[in-house]
Amino acid sequence: MADDEQFPAARTALEEYHELEKRMAQPDVASDPNAMKKLGRRHAELASIVAPYNEYLTLMSDLEAAREMAAEDPDFAQEADALEAQLPAVQERLRMALIPRDPDDARDVIMEIKAGTGGEEAALFAGDLLRMYTRYAEKRGWSVTIQNENSTELGGIKDVQLAIRARGTVAPEDGVWASLKYEGGVHRVQRIPVTESQGRIQTSAAGVLVFPEADDDDDEIEIDPKDLKIDIFMSSGPGGQSVNTTYSAVRMTHIPTGIVVSMQDEKSQIQNRAAALRVLKSRLLAMKHEQEAAEAADMRHSQVRSLDRSERIRTYNFPENRIVDHRTNYKAYNLDAVLDGDLQAVIDSDVQADEADRLARQK
Repeated sequence: MADDEQFPAARTALEEYHELEKRMAQPDVASDPNAMKKLGRRHAELASIVAPYNEYLTLMSDLEAAREMAAEDPDFAQEADALEAQLPAVQERLRMALIPRDPDDARDVIMEIKAGTGGEEAALFAGDLLRMYTRYAEKRGWSVTIQNENSTELGGIKDVQLAIRARGTVAPEDGVWASLKYEGGVHRVQRIPVTESQGRIQTSAAGVLVFPEADDDDDEIEIDPKDLKIDIFMSSGPGGQSVNTTYSAVRMTHIPTGIVVSMQDEKSQIQNRAAALRVLKSRLLAMKHEQEAAEAADMRHSQVRSLDRSERIRTYNFPENRIVDHRTNYKAYNLDAVLDGDLQAVIDSDVQADEADRLARQK
């Protein structure tokens, strides 16, 4: 056995990984979708450590054997040297894997897009953002479910809430939250509005809020029914007009925090109530984790809650076909492609900046 004392955290992860596999194989767990989802998420998280750790252990074992045989056969000395040359890169991959990740990376996401400064033009831009994220999710193989939407008569979006979910269990780095958590903030657009008759460029804004979706049985969050105020009303369409004759829409208020969740796009009041409760749990989970992060002085990328267009994270300039991410100074002249879902390069700039920051804090 190769000496693995250099990475005790990796050894602990390997032990937990094997223990999880035993639990997931038990009939009572295997037949419980919620339990399997929770354990599967942790299993995938540990797999990102176990894979480079096993690579390291195999290399160390081969290197030890090559050195022993080199004492009897000089031909093995060259093999030992080649294996030793691989060691720094393998160790570095393992060190990178051991850097603590955001514990929510493998989770799915609830996203809200709201028109901000700019009137009808801001609403139209919010609609563009909805299309951009929908196309991006399709490219990643994720599902998109519109949970609540208020549109304008011109086809814009006053506000929309959607759930974006991966299909099956994914590694943390491939999780929906791992990519979309950087999208929270104010997005600014510069273009000639369709309502502008004199061809002048207007600046408008839309706000995006993203938070990880809680599981139905998430034991991190418990909600006392006494803390909920629930109102029932008719679903509404463009311009606020009623779109059905039954009171199926739900507005749920969490009294202790003042958080309000509205849900109207499900088919029944019961479904809307369940969906609203799930979103409320997700918001409370995000609030809990933000508080924990603040107490640990390890804040994640902040999400600007204000829709003031001066507090922007990204600018979409239509006349120049240019997109700029103001946090990473990323700039490209392919705005048309980005709005069609080709968003990965922009997101990668945020991921890389975050990884560099986490690495720096480890040193």
